[in-house]
Amino acid sequence: MPKPSGASAAPDPSEAQAPDSPLDLPFEEALARLEELVAQLEGGELDLEASLTAFEQGVGLTRHCQGQLEQAERRIEVLRKAGGELGVAPFDAPDED
Repeated sequence: MPKPSGASAAPDPSEAQAPDSPLDLPFEEALARLEELVAQLEGGELDLEASLTAFEQGVGLTRHCQGQLEQAERRIEVLRKAGGELGVAPFDAPDED
């Protein structure tokens, strides 16, 4: 009888594979998957090919998360009244008088 997937001492190399497209994952899921890959790599129990696959997927997920963070940063704008008109300013802009 096969062991349940969680009972194996060594990680299953197939677990190192990400979904078809990490670009479809929301940020939180992509970050969680990246953390799983890091844990597998740090565990040192993956064979070379599985480690390379996990590393490649980690790079893709890192780029995906970074892109989402950059997009969120661009979207975070502060509305302020300037001369009676609404304007936008970067989130980290110092507050002017």
